[in-house]
Amino acid sequence: MSKSKVISTDDILATLCHSVTEVLSSASGNSIGYSAMVQKISRTCMRPDIGCFVLFDGGFTGLVVTNFSAQAAMEIYGDYLRNMGMPEGELAQSHLSDDVANVLGELMNQIVGDFTKKVREQLHTSISQNQPKMMAINKQVQISVDTTSDRPQARRVTFTTQGQHIFYLEMAMEKTEFFKLRDFDINEDLDKSATNTREKAKQAQEVEQDIDDDFMENLGL
Repeated sequence: MSKSKVISTDDILATLCHSVTEVLSSASGNSIGYSAMVQKISRTCMRPDIGCFVLFDGGFTGLVVTNFSAQAAMEIYGDYLRNMGMPEGELAQSHLSDDVANVLGELMNQIVGDFTKKVREQLHTSISQNQPKMMAINKQVQISVDTTSDRPQARRVTFTTQGQHIFYLEMAMEKTEFFKLRDFDINEDLDKSATNTREKAKQAQEVEQDIDDDFMENLGL
């Protein structure tokens, strides 16, 4: 990478897409792909059948939303647990099962964890996130990120499972650019800083859980 290389919001989105495909492909044992085209959108929404949102803050502020069709959710859920050795008879039969939401929420947590690691390595900055909220919904819910930026950006990317079922990732974040000033390697100080950030984020999760639950209750979900 040259010193003049600029990392844009869309480059950060590409990094997130890589985390999604790597984590879900590894977890399910099957190929997960995404479109070469990205769509500009005006707002992010949770949509039926299963939606999830994650807020992140730190080096930059943003919001990640994933929207699964019932078919995509059940395929990923089933493939993941079969890959873990769970018998077919013990799998949930409906996307409305709490077990499906819990498994997809855990996978989303792994995705965001991988993403924050990549951000730390590639951009030398740290971000933290709340606990992902995954739930079955039957109506569209608009979610926005609170930012002081006057140029927020929102994007949608289409993903496809091996069984050709569709799900979507939406990201909204402040417009940002990173410039590389010098060559660098990941060093111990950065790793220690990231570890401290993760510990602080973990300690704050209980407080965030209460806040998020209140938020969901206000939405009537």
